Amino acid sequence: MKQILIKILPLFLGGFLFAQTKADSIQFKNISDEMLANGTAYENLRDLTKNIGHRLSGSEAYEKSVDWAVQKLKEAGADKVWKEEVMVPVWERGKESLHINTGNGKWKSLRMLSLGNSEGTKGKDVEGEIIYVKNKEDFDKLPESQVKGKIVFFNYAFNQKFIVTGQAYVDAGIYRRSAASWAGKKGAKAVIIRSLSSAFDDVPHTGAMRYDKDDTTKIPAVAIGPKSADELENTLKSQKVYAKLNSNCTIKGEKLSHSVIGEITGTKDKSVIVVGGHLDSWDVGEGAHDDGAGIVQSIEILRTFKKLGIKNNHTIRVVCFANEENGVRGGNKYAENMQKNNEKHIFAIESDGGGFTPRGIALVMTPEKRKEVQSWRNLFLPYGIHNFEFQYAGTDIEPMEKLGVPLAELVPDSQRYFDIHHTEEDTFEKVNRRELLLGAVAMGQMIYMVDKNW
Repeated sequence: MKQILIKILPLFLGGFLFAQTKADSIQFKNISDEMLANGTAYENLRDLTKNIGHRLSGSEAYEKSVDWAVQKLKEAGADKVWKEEVMVPVWERGKESLHINTGNGKWKSLRMLSLGNSEGTKGKDVEGEIIYVKNKEDFDKLPESQVKGKIVFFNYAFNQKFIVTGQAYVDAGIYRRSAASWAGKKGAKAVIIRSLSSAFDDVPHTGAMRYDKDDTTKIPAVAIGPKSADELENTLKSQKVYAKLNSNCTIKGEKLSHSVIGEITGTKDKSVIVVGGHLDSWDVGEGAHDDGAGIVQSIEILRTFKKLGIKNNHTIRVVCFANEENGVRGGNKYAENMQKNNEKHIFAIESDGGGFTPRGIALVMTPEKRKEVQSWRNLFLPYGIHNFEFQYAGTDIEPMEKLGVPLAELVPDSQRYFDIHHTEEDTFEKVNRRELLLGAVAMGQMIYMVDKNW
């Protein structure tokens, strides 16, 4: 009898697993068909970007986007929608300009953007000779006497050898974040950096910087486009160059704001699966790829589950996080409240890499969970999703990692993202409808599998 069972059991299990895989394949196609044919994400993105525009935390536009997100989650069919309180910094840019000359008395204007959270010049002209350094190692070799009273220019370029452009962004990111503190400690008047960009255009990129706690002077920090940066470096090789910076940016305290949350209740238990993006953006462009795309993709998943009548075992919760760009206050507050309310979360995924063609899903979880997700690869392959090797997750959901929550992030094709990231070029017109919806498809399919199997 035992021998008969041993022979029959694999056949039984094989048939069961085949049927299970076939059912999953059908549901994958249902999710894809519904989103590609009837998806509302693209029009929602048009509405968000064109009728509200950029949405820096603490701004009036951001508060309008909060009301917008509440309404869109209700329209998508959420069982419950609410706003989660969070204190956010209020940083304002104001008027700003940067001019240079080479000693002939004629000032030339350069396109520039102050870095986010930077202090400005209080509307006064700050003038000084520019000194060029390639990288931090070269800067560290300079004595304070050569830096004091100068304007330091870092021309550290994106490393074009990285195939995944996010690696180049991480590599160069320290100059945006910390150059002002390095230079300020040696008495510099201001700092200019090369924008964190994969392009060779002259578009300046903003983004968050920070001062060290022991900084006695908070000097202004600005970015210029790659073309201007290279031209400035070449000019400095043969002659002195002087800069005149005028800016009004500053932090104006904090204010009460909100993340926006909507969910469809689980039929089995109250365990939570989170899908989200960040609702805020920088104060230039329209915040279309960063991260309007992630917001509308997340809402699309909720809409599709409701439309298809998928009976989710666990609660699927869309979180539109506040203040990712210059503080991550929304992500930190969500994790804090999750812990305080003793809510069990079994998975969280974020989309914050743009609305480009999806290539994979990055995973931050135990080796056992990772292997299980990777065992689903064949279901995803027909939809172009093949890469499950990366190990990173969205900034907003990272605070949940220390609470033991398995994390993931959608991995779109990265080649164009850092051309427009944090610039006036990040507009609705740069987003392709099918690419945007395919990203929502991949995340929706992933959530379906997690909900069914975990």
